Amino acid sequence: MDESFDFAEHLLAWFDIHGRKDLPWQQDKSPYRVWISEIMLQQTQVSTVIPYYHAFMARFPNVESLATAPIDHVLQHWAGLGYYARARNLHKAAQHINSLGHFPDTLPALVELPGIGQSTAGAILSLAFASSQPILDGNVKRVLTRFFAIDGWPSLRAVEMALWDLSAQITPKARCGDYTQAIMDLGATLCTRSKPRCSDCPMQSHCQAFLTQTVANYPQRKPPKITPVKQILFLIAQNVAGECWLEQRPMKGIWGGLWSLPEIDRIEEVEMWCNAHELKLSNQQILAVQRHTFSHYHLDYTPLLLTVEKTKPSPQWHTRAQWQKCALPAPINVLLTQLMTENFL
Repeated sequence: MDESFDFAEHLLAWFDIHGRKDLPWQQDKSPYRVWISEIMLQQTQVSTVIPYYHAFMARFPNVESLATAPIDHVLQHWAGLGYYARARNLHKAAQHINSLGHFPDTLPALVELPGIGQSTAGAILSLAFASSQPILDGNVKRVLTRFFAIDGWPSLRAVEMALWDLSAQITPKARCGDYTQAIMDLGATLCTRSKPRCSDCPMQSHCQAFLTQTVANYPQRKPPKITPVKQILFLIAQNVAGECWLEQRPMKGIWGGLWSLPEIDRIEEVEMWCNAHELKLSNQQILAVQRHTFSHYHLDYTPLLLTVEKTKPSPQWHTRAQWQKCALPAPINVLLTQLMTENFL
C-alpha cells in the first residue's frame, strides 16, 4: 500500500457522509447495548437483527434484568434468530457481569466472558469505551483480503494472523469507535460478498483487487466439502384434549434449552416411545418430509402425527396457547403453525 494513502482517514471521510448512524444500538449507547448488538450481529444481518434487538431490549433493558431472568425467557426472545448458544452465553455472561458490579472494560476481561472472542471484544471496547482495538469479523476480513489482495482462505490460521496484523496496523487511535463502525459498514454496504459496489468505494484507488480486476477472487473460499444429510422423525403427539407433547432439549447441543418435539430414528420406535411415556396409541399419520439446513448439515425430518390417550398428567403436555408462547426452534414453530393452519392441531 502507498504509504501516503491513509486507510483510516479515507474511510472516516466516507463514513462521515455515508455511514450508518441511526441503528438502534447507536442510540443511548452503553456497553450493555453495544454488547447485545454485537452478539446478535454475529453471523446475522442487520435487517434481521433490528426487530429482535428492540424486543430483547424492551424485555431485558439492563444487565441485571438479563442476569436474573429465567433462561426460558431469554431463549423465547431469541427464538428464530438462530445459533442459540449465543443466547445461553449471553445469559451466563450477564450473570458474571452482574456479580462483578460493573461492565468489564479490558480485552482480557471481556474475552473471558462466554461468547465473546477477540473481535467482539475489540468492537465493544472501540464502540462503547473509545478504546482503540482492531476487529476482524466477516466484513472486515472481506475488505482487507480485497484491499491487500491476501491469498488463502481467511479462516486458515496463517491467513487469519496476517489479517489481524493488518487490522491492527490500520486501526487509528483517534475516532476508533467511528472507524470500527465505518469498516463494518463498508463491508456490509459496498464491499459485499456478491455484487460489490466498487464504483462507490472510497478505497478503490488503492484496492489491489480492484486495480487488478480480481475482486471476485477475494476472499478465497473454503475448499469444497459435501454437506452431510441427517434424517429423523419428529413425533407430534396429540391427546383428545388437543394438547401437544413437547420436551425441553438439553442446554448443550443444537437448539439447547428450547422446547421441541420428540425425535426417533425409525418408525418402528413409535410404540416403544408411547409405552415409555405410558401413552396409548390410537392413530398415526406420516406427513411429507421437510428440510432444515444448519451451517454444517442438512436435517431432513419426517413429521409423524400421533393421536394418543394419556394416562396421567405431565408437564410435557402443552395447549395451543401454551406452545405458542414457548421458546421453539424456528422450524418446529413453522411446522406446528402449519399443522394448526391445516387443522391437524
